[in-house]
Amino acid sequence: MPFWDLQRQLGIDVDRWLLRQSMPQPHGNASPCHAFEREWVECGHGLGQTRASRECQPEYEDFMECMHRTKLAARLKTILEQRDKMIKEGKYTPPDYHKGKEEPRP
Repeated sequence: MPFWDLQRQLGIDVDRWLLRQSMPQPHGNASPCHAFEREWVECGHGLGQTRASRECQPEYEDFMECMHRTKLAARLKTILEQRDKMIKEGKYTPPDYHKGKEEPRP
């Protein structure tokens, strides 16, 4: 407990910006990345910033991937590039429903 609780006296909450997923959610459900954020915070608790940045790197990367989906986007881009390459070579023909030529539905 700090000697002088400046955040409480000024009525601000800096932790709210640091721990985005731990905030109360609109319908009371946990956010999708809450578990990853919790693991990251628990890993770094009491270690100090420098040591935690080294030792908790896998937890932090999992948390950032959950929030931003950068690895997923890169993987999807690679898959689509491979598909386009195979279409150009004539090794793959997409089904009609991927071309927009399917039967219209009533």
